[in-house]
Amino acid sequence: MRELLYRGLGKYRRTSANVFCRRKVVLGTGLPIISFTFDDAPRSAFTTGAEVVTRHGARATFFVCLSLLNSYGDSGKLASAEDLVQAVADGHELGCHTFDHLDAWSARTELFMASIDKNQSALKATMPGIQFRTFAYPKSGPTLAVKRRIRNRFVCCRGGGQAPNTGVADLNLLKACFLDRRTAIDMSFVDDLICRNFASGGWLIFATHDVAANPSPYGCTTDFFAEVVDKAARSGAVLLPVAAACDELLSRLPDQ
Repeated sequence: MRELLYRGLGKYRRTSANVFCRRKVVLGTGLPIISFTFDDAPRSAFTTGAEVVTRHGARATFFVCLSLLNSYGDSGKLASAEDLVQAVADGHELGCHTFDHLDAWSARTELFMASIDKNQSALKATMPGIQFRTFAYPKSGPTLAVKRRIRNRFVCCRGGGQAPNTGVADLNLLKACFLDRRTAIDMSFVDDLICRNFASGGWLIFATHDVAANPSPYGCTTDFFAEVVDKAARSGAVLLPVAAACDELLSRLPDQ
């Protein structure tokens, strides 16, 4: 009975977050877009992952929790402040992932929002003049209360969903496809996403954590990631970090 109640609550939370507090943007009015994102700041993302993306002349978005720097986590050794500085110097984007890697489903809304503020303050202390423009929800995604509070804080916020953003997208809860061992997706699934994204003129966001020969359950192998990036680059889509992609979409609106 408890498990059924928990599942019902989870379904209600996801449905309400998907339906309400939407900030809509119409897709399909220009070239399709593909973005590559990394969560939690594993060091292999800043080295191996970034190298694969830049090999194709593209740049990535790293959603970071500054409390995790210089530590070890589920996705291995995490990045240092120097890695973040180098990433920005190389043209990549840093996005917010809360300071404490909080799950909105288990943290009080006020605590969740305070962790966002703390992450921005920590970034300012580390890299004066740099601000987070984008956000990715850790773990379970947003509650409606969090989504309502966060909607004007960032140009866009990313979730999950294993699908491209097509038709009318919600900038407060963008869909993404996770390339990790937990999802066990194969290249045929990736091919289908890329083709659907191209046909619809959509925005496909790929996400992962570490990129290594022997990745954690939250990451993917170097070879798999390299093949995904290569297919994306050859698809005809433009490859952009998340904030730049959002700016591009908003520039296409008739009233811009």
